[in-house]
Amino acid sequence: MGETEEPTLMQAQSIIVIHPGSLYLKIGRASDLNPHTELHALARRRLNGDLSPHTDRLLPPIVCKLKDIEAELDKCRLSISHCLQSCPMSDGQRRYATPPQQIAQYNRRSRPEPVNNSIITDWVKPEADVVVGAEVLNINPEWDYNIHFPIKRGELNIHAGVGGSLTAVLADLECIWGWVIQTKLHIQLQDLKNYRAVLVIPDIYNRQYLRELTNMLLQMGFSSCFLLQDHVGATFGAGLGTACVVDCGHSKTSVSCVEDGITQPATRVRLPYGGGDITQCLFWLLNKCGFPYKDCNPLLPLDALLLEKFKQESCHVDLDVCGCRERSFIINQPQREPVRYTVQVGDECMIAPLSLFQPELLNLTGPKVMVTQKRNTGDPSDPHDSDYLRETGRKGKEAPEAAADGGGSAPADEEIVDIEMTGDAEFNAGPPSQLLSIDQAILQSIQRCASDDLKKKMYSCILVVGGGMKFRGISNWLQKKISLQIPPNFRPEQTDIVTTPMDPMIVAWKGAAILACLESAHELWITKAEWEKYAVKVLRERSPFIWRRSVGEICTGILVLTLLEEIMRIIFMIRHIWNI
Repeated sequence: MGETEEPTLMQAQSIIVIHPGSLYLKIGRASDLNPHTELHALARRRLNGDLSPHTDRLLPPIVCKLKDIEAELDKCRLSISHCLQSCPMSDGQRRYATPPQQIAQYNRRSRPEPVNNSIITDWVKPEADVVVGAEVLNINPEWDYNIHFPIKRGELNIHAGVGGSLTAVLADLECIWGWVIQTKLHIQLQDLKNYRAVLVIPDIYNRQYLRELTNMLLQMGFSSCFLLQDHVGATFGAGLGTACVVDCGHSKTSVSCVEDGITQPATRVRLPYGGGDITQCLFWLLNKCGFPYKDCNPLLPLDALLLEKFKQESCHVDLDVCGCRERSFIINQPQREPVRYTVQVGDECMIAPLSLFQPELLNLTGPKVMVTQKRNTGDPSDPHDSDYLRETGRKGKEAPEAAADGGGSAPADEEIVDIEMTGDAEFNAGPPSQLLSIDQAILQSIQRCASDDLKKKMYSCILVVGGGMKFRGISNWLQKKISLQIPPNFRPEQTDIVTTPMDPMIVAWKGAAILACLESAHELWITKAEWEKYAVKVLRERSPFIWRRSVGEICTGILVLTLLEEIMRIIFMIRHIWNI
């Protein structure tokens, strides 16, 4: 037993799993119990004479004029509030709520209290031209640094400002990942030739970006790499073979249906809101209740962190919690004496998380457009891309017609295949201004499954991951909302909202680490020599997800199915550990 385990452990130690997000980067060896989590940002000192500063914010900024949408926001707030008041508690009694006006009277009288034995700190200006990770938050906004978050709303953060080109964003990613590998994993970049990389990518992907990211990993020095979709990794990490995956992150929420290691393209949808939008919603609700910290500015990193922490400690969806409760928080910032505020909060701490079910309340961070997987329109660097397959498929269909006209006949043993893409049509989600709530997105995603049997399976198992929905009781609320809307002919015996014992933020990373260590995963690795010779063609053939979709095309499906026996063995082991 020991002889077989040791090579596996050594193999796992030489694999680095990278899961980049819009707020945090999860990275570590496949043998690690948990990944290192680092702020996914960097700051670059501005060049002399640079008059175009750029700062990406930790929280999505409020881009709408609140006066213009105040009435709509109040209407949504009251709608959720009335819904909560009509819900019974676990003992059958009706809930009660403290009016915001009463809470505001208390909060307006709240005064800051000095913190005993506190020390006033000062800003510490970095000596380096580039600052990476959490230290970015300690940079004085008045200093000459540009701050960049390379990923935004589930995509590379390409924009028209300074550092917003594809080349610049890729350079930022390489700088951040290289710094974390050296400082946290204690691996020198020149030694990466002894390591392999697994990159966790979004379920809805841009093929050009995947090509560039693969090239970047191999140029960094890794001996080989492969890419894995985050929803597929989440099912492996949770020990599930089939599930509708809901991944709520900091700035986006994505939904898709995963069966046997493949996420169905037609079911993928990405909603442009997440935990950061909920934090801004909470800040708006707190201000309506007389929030005493009047200088709070969510655009400043330290204030944004304070609001994030307040949300994590205070927000919930527990119907048994009624009335107002006291909360305290400490403001400890450079050049300011640390002070403590005590505030009262009521149902605002429930209304903010429930904005996921009424996303009109999140319009304060600007208009949002839902995203689905786009049709593959071809790749100029790949001679056998989808355009080629469609054209050859049409020619194959035309051959029998020519034979009927006396123009010859097709070989009897040659199968005529229609290569037209299927299942990549857009969602029918109504007007663009009408954004789907999280329960509606789940229902529409499942309804896009190919068979009724698969739809029933998905309704019975919904997996929730990501850090944006870490609120007590929200799984029960989601289960009730979904159960009431399932069509009768697809209604399962029970709808399970699955949450894992591990931190939901690292489930996809953990699944990628499990998959990378499977013996049959060696078919997925792309070496630097293969990449230099075949480029995107080898990525298309080795990807453990459907790079191109066509009727009658085996593609990567067979490759993924060869992993199922080992995957189910790992799933059984994970469930056994959980039961223990």
